[in-house]
Amino acid sequence: MIVSHRHRYVFVHIPKTGGTSLTLALEARVGRDDIILSDTPKGRNRRRRARGAAARGRLWKHSTLADIEGLVDPAIFDDYLLFTLIRNPWDRAISYYRWLRVQHFDHPSVALARRMDFADFLRDPRTQAQLAVPSAHYLTDGTGRERPALYLRLDRLQTDLPALESHLGFPLNPLPHENPSPRDGDRPVHDAETAAIVARAAAADVARFGWRFDAG
Repeated sequence: MIVSHRHRYVFVHIPKTGGTSLTLALEARVGRDDIILSDTPKGRNRRRRARGAAARGRLWKHSTLADIEGLVDPAIFDDYLLFTLIRNPWDRAISYYRWLRVQHFDHPSVALARRMDFADFLRDPRTQAQLAVPSAHYLTDGTGRERPALYLRLDRLQTDLPALESHLGFPLNPLPHENPSPRDGDRPVHDAETAAIVARAAAADVARFGWRFDAG
């Protein structure tokens, strides 16, 4: 997440959507008082700015708008451009699984991915609960109100980025390609069952953004 007072925006980083690459592009132009919650070098250097803040929720790279209330005045949500990246849920499920497979920290999802094949991982109710979290959750404030935001589709960035660049006043292309899913063997592929599982779990975003599963 980045809160830029210099450029008057809040970038909300939804997991496994390519947000690290966009963070790196954005943070190259941040102002002195801007807040960066990320694992990037500049983000690590500015972590102290969030220490001791009476924030509503967890302050980390995937914070929601509700989480950062207290770190920032929620009044800025009315005045700043709010935006995020979103990704085809079937591709996102593959990326999530592959990333978890090479992690070693103590988390139930890591344990599931490391001991299960892709299909069994998706069959697990805990995985489906993760996939069911809608994009709107991250753009919802502490009152439960979803704030108007610019949703950039990862697979349509060339089309969607100009609206963001117009607000920023500087270009973002080409974006750096950072934090890709690790290559841990063959890439999982969806069959009819796993595609249907993702469609059901992510039904809210599928309906809202018109995602379609591409078997090819």
